[in-house]
Amino acid sequence: MIVDCGIYRDGRRTEGPSDFSHALAEARAEGHSFVWIGLHEPAEDEFARVSEAFGLHPLAVEDALKAHQRPKLEVYDDSVFVVLKPVVYEPDSDKVTSGEVMLFMGDSFVVTVRHGEGAALKAVRKRLEGDPDVLRHGPTAVLYSIADATVDHYLEVATELQTDMEELEAEVFSPEGGGSRNTASRIYTFKRQILEFRRATGPLLLPLARLSGTGQFMGSVPFVNDSARPFFRDVSDHLLRVNESVDALDRLVSDILSAHLAQMGVRQNDDMRKISAYAAMAAVPTLIAGVYGMNFDHMPELHWTWSYPLVILLMISLELLLFRTFKRRGWL
Repeated sequence: MIVDCGIYRDGRRTEGPSDFSHALAEARAEGHSFVWIGLHEPAEDEFARVSEAFGLHPLAVEDALKAHQRPKLEVYDDSVFVVLKPVVYEPDSDKVTSGEVMLFMGDSFVVTVRHGEGAALKAVRKRLEGDPDVLRHGPTAVLYSIADATVDHYLEVATELQTDMEELEAEVFSPEGGGSRNTASRIYTFKRQILEFRRATGPLLLPLARLSGTGQFMGSVPFVNDSARPFFRDVSDHLLRVNESVDALDRLVSDILSAHLAQMGVRQNDDMRKISAYAAMAAVPTLIAGVYGMNFDHMPELHWTWSYPLVILLMISLELLLFRTFKRRGWL
């Protein structure tokens, strides 16, 4: 559905015609004006009216309707199509979920399409409307503000994940918690959250490099002011920090999983060693009792008065000797 629509003249919002085509024509005729339309999970017929009014490319329209896209930047004849993936950290479940923001930008217009609850743009629009000096730069200011807000929230989520990592690390290396059956499951679940986060942050490096004009992307992007390149470079620097944090978290969680599996292997070896030691101790009296349980007539010591207590004493002595030997070697 359409959640907001307005014409911005010289950095200030004004209500324009309800017809999209008339609003766009009015903004282009005036100059220093643009139309910003916001949609949330639009239906196909509803979005068809918007795409027809603004001349959006059918391939980009298809991506915007289906969602589940990677962050990217595509340039068409009459517009630029940008996909961003905002993320949300849920502290109650320690879970990372991602939404999507598709942004169409062209001559005097911006169309934003949101998917998911974690991609709200209300705060971005309100902040821009409170700063006319920034909003005077037109659609480029909208693109920059959305990208900046998205990456800044990445930094907050990375900090939360770092805190969770420290708690998980403390649990794994604690004397009691390291052997818990749920520990491996928690480590794997955490690795899945990092993977979800990486899907949002990693592919965004290339679009921001194109917008900032760094590296091999020295040419300008249509409908994006070249004067905004330093600002996009700042966003790109923040994103690099986020990706470095994500890479470090991924490596660390892999090391923690390896350490946990090694700990489990050591504990299993200790258990098997104890079981083997107790089995050896049980074998001695079993052997002696088995020999004297064969009931042969011509066996020595069978008719001695002290034979039974002597055999019991021998068993106890051998058990104590084995116990002391295994204990000294750390098997028990």
